[in-house]
Amino acid sequence: MDMSDNAVSFDEAEQNFSKVASMADQNGHAVIFKNNAPRYVLVEFAKYEKERLAGNDELLEISGRLIDRNRKAYEVLAK
Repeated sequence: MDMSDNAVSFDEAEQNFSKVASMADQNGHAVIFKNNAPRYVLVEFAKYEKERLAGNDELLEISGRLIDRNRKAYEVLAK
């Protein structure tokens, strides 16, 4: 994530939220700094949902592989 073109201070975000929203629309995200450190990221809700759901799919895939790899141990524990 390149923060240099998408960074704004907390105070500026508070005073001019439409600017921050425009940055997020143009660049895919906007990073809001507080106390000289990145604190918040503003992203479009559809992008957030897509990434959140992709994360769940990845977890399900990993869980499936672990179950397959350790099926015998799970069967012993289930008794």
